[in-house]
Amino acid sequence: MLTFIGLGLYDEKDISEKGLEAIRKADVVYAEFYTSRLMGSSIENMEAHYGKKVIVLSREEVEQRPGENVLKDAAEKNVAFLTGGDAMVATTHLDLRLRANKLGIATKLIHGASIQSAVCGLTGLQNYRFGKSATIAFPYKGVISETPYDTVKMNKKNNLHTLLFLDIDQEKGYMTVNKGIELLLKVEGNRQEGVIAGALCVGIARAGSSEPCIRAGKIEELFDFSFGSPLQIMVIPAELHFLEEEALESLAGLKAHNHGNKEV
Repeated sequence: MLTFIGLGLYDEKDISEKGLEAIRKADVVYAEFYTSRLMGSSIENMEAHYGKKVIVLSREEVEQRPGENVLKDAAEKNVAFLTGGDAMVATTHLDLRLRANKLGIATKLIHGASIQSAVCGLTGLQNYRFGKSATIAFPYKGVISETPYDTVKMNKKNNLHTLLFLDIDQEKGYMTVNKGIELLLKVEGNRQEGVIAGALCVGIARAGSSEPCIRAGKIEELFDFSFGSPLQIMVIPAELHFLEEEALESLAGLKAHNHGNKEV
């Protein structure tokens, strides 16, 4: 049996009672923290709270050699596989589950709080108004990916909000909202299509903690705003519904003159 367990957003206490019970019943507990991680916790704190040893796997071990660890154990034992946020949100988790199914290994999901729903709660932006999301990645060999820019462009055309995940890199660390804005503005500077320049932007840091940071304003204004420690994420909203406008003014410091036409 292979049970995927979402740990929630910030620390070891975010896990559900159902998830905690499953971990304590497991014979082996694996985890990956390259797609996301609990910034308010540590492996030592998790092990103390869960009452189990947690074996952390690298991306290569999960994606290229799962037969040597997770799947091998799950064929004979009760294995828990832990991830930040919600189980199955990352493609790599789905791939692992499908591999297990092909081997005849039973799988189960225990969900945790997701950043995608947390963003809506923290900002007041309505969940059904989000379009396709994208990840702003650190430049590779000096090349900036234009996929996030194109995603924002497409969503704006359809009057949909864009959720932009920020890269986690083993060497470069955790991307900030500020760096994400810098990369988007560089693409805007090259393309001059008016997709990003002057756009409303919302930055969120440390969702799930006792002191999250939520700030809304023109994207150029947020470039110099300090969001503090990671993890961070950002949204480029479409035209605002009047309730979304009110929420951003109340919850994220949006100034009344800092956005365009609102949807009614």
